[in-house]
Amino acid sequence: MLFVLLFGAAALQAQHVPVIKITDLEKRIYNNSDTTYIINLWATWCAPCVAELPVFEYCDSLHKNDKVKVLLISMDDKKNVNSKVVSFIKRKKLHSEVLLLDESNADYFIPKLEPKLTGSIPATVVINNATGFRWHIEGQLKTAAELEEQIKKAQTGK
Repeated sequence: MLFVLLFGAAALQAQHVPVIKITDLEKRIYNNSDTTYIINLWATWCAPCVAELPVFEYCDSLHKNDKVKVLLISMDDKKNVNSKVVSFIKRKKLHSEVLLLDESNADYFIPKLEPKLTGSIPATVVINNATGFRWHIEGQLKTAAELEEQIKKAQTGK
């Protein structure tokens, strides 16, 4: 019975997608922590975004006991959070943390994340505040090795 309750609670938690503002994301990633943050901007309707999700899922699994945090930031419309985003997460069995960014002015929020981004998705930013490491890419990541290389650099600062 306890297993059923714990499993049910985990499944319920996985189905919740918090809707956040860029200021919420900034508070989370721009801190004094030595955690490496992998922030991926994606949407359920973006084919290259969906195609690269296994890369993030793999890295999230690989680093679940490390100071590495994968944040999948959905750019879907917030009115679709339950009908599209949550159902997509269930269907794809995603385990990485998913948040929905409730921002419409890209000129405002993109520079707060990475000034060099143009606003296209998919886009990925890797940040480690302790080492001062920043890296970004626009377009689809092809392999987990590409991301793993940046995670190692972020952890060492080199």
